[in-house]
Amino acid sequence: MSYPRQLGLGLMKSRWSLIFHWILAITNSCNGLRYVTRFSCDIFGFYVAFIYLQKGIQVLTRQWEASDASAYLSVSIALLVTGVAYICGIVGQSSLFQRHVRKFVEDYGTPLTVIFFTGFVHVGKMAHIELLKLPTSRAFFPTTDRGWFIHFWDISVGDVFLAIPFAILLTILFWFDHNVSSLIAQGTEFPLRKPAGFHWDLFLLGLTTGVAGLLGIPFPNGLIPQAPFHTTSLCVTRTVSDTDDEANKGHTRRVVDHVVEQRVSNLAQGLLTLGTMTGPLLLVLHLIPQAVLAGLFFVMGIQALEGNGITLKLLFLAQDKHLTLRSDPLMRIERRSAVWIFVALELIGFGATFAITQTIAAIGFPVFILLYIPMRTWGMPRWFTPLELSILDAPTASPFTMESVGGNHGEILEENDVGLGVGAGPGVLDESDEAERGEVNAVGGRVSMADEGEKTVEGANRRRSSFRNSEGIGRDDIEEV
Repeated sequence: MSYPRQLGLGLMKSRWSLIFHWILAITNSCNGLRYVTRFSCDIFGFYVAFIYLQKGIQVLTRQWEASDASAYLSVSIALLVTGVAYICGIVGQSSLFQRHVRKFVEDYGTPLTVIFFTGFVHVGKMAHIELLKLPTSRAFFPTTDRGWFIHFWDISVGDVFLAIPFAILLTILFWFDHNVSSLIAQGTEFPLRKPAGFHWDLFLLGLTTGVAGLLGIPFPNGLIPQAPFHTTSLCVTRTVSDTDDEANKGHTRRVVDHVVEQRVSNLAQGLLTLGTMTGPLLLVLHLIPQAVLAGLFFVMGIQALEGNGITLKLLFLAQDKHLTLRSDPLMRIERRSAVWIFVALELIGFGATFAITQTIAAIGFPVFILLYIPMRTWGMPRWFTPLELSILDAPTASPFTMESVGGNHGEILEENDVGLGVGAGPGVLDESDEAERGEVNAVGGRVSMADEGEKTVEGANRRRSSFRNSEGIGRDDIEEV
């Protein structure tokens, strides 16, 4: 197939996809998200994390095209970038240094690592080794010799209709990929106050898909782990002490007080992306070795795996039963086989999805996870007890976030929690010097932690504990088991 015809098919695929997106948005198809739980999201997140790791390996395997010395140096650089960037994340979660230093290292450690190792390869004998760099093109110009817009008037009638099945697959992909990314970015661990807009998001996604097709550029959509990483970076945390527990007296822990919900950072990211298309910045980007980007893929994949539910359950199963903390929620499950079966189902879903990606039908990878959703909703309650499912799985987002799509399946909202955002409670910090991006240290401060710490935890978990499932078991009931 000729390159102009490929561009024409891409344009028609985006046009049909735009129509399908708008139809789905107008018909409130996002109401189907009420059936999506952590079970499906963990599979998807696990899959994306391994895709990043695979991408990093693929980048490194291409380095042998230059020379053996270039390949081995690239592997070393990628591992160093991974290690340094990962340590920056650890420092941010530790008690080392002052609060402002910790937050700076956590937030800007990774980009500074990329900058450092971009220059590091020019030190000493490494300067004489040729490394493959990030490829760039002319400023504000397509990567190939063509105009900005696709010539839609040259597309044949046959290609117009040939693009329909591909557009359907693209729409299914985007509906799942973008909505699940949005769900995870608005998870129960984030005490959000502003409502979600899933239907409007899908409508806008259709519009951006149509514009991207007209320009002949990749179609944009929501991604993980970048989306939840962005929300995490906007969290304001508070350090509280476990004064009520004699065993943990003097210990501290960090809780999320609220999220700085705004549109500035998203707009800034878009403008910065546009800025990278300028001539001077393109020259700078061309200096970045591909090995550094491979390390960046590795660290994003590892960080995404760390907090994934599948990883946490596998670690629980690998631990010595006698040395596992009794406070671990999974210890409340009497049948250990239930945990094994649940994790096995997740790994089967991940394996099938990852396998599909390696074939020519890669665009249809969400189909298997979509088929898992009805199995989780109506099949798994027959195999697991309500208590087991309540511990092993949970709604991805809170009732407040899911209110626009009819609420999570099986939840019965309490009257005093309908429409109530977490940030509206007493646990929200005032906009003072302490209420800034980062960690608010309230230990030994002017806040009484005996009262305020309890309020903070209550505020951060209000929406997670304000529902009961169809079997009548609530989060508070689980804690008492």
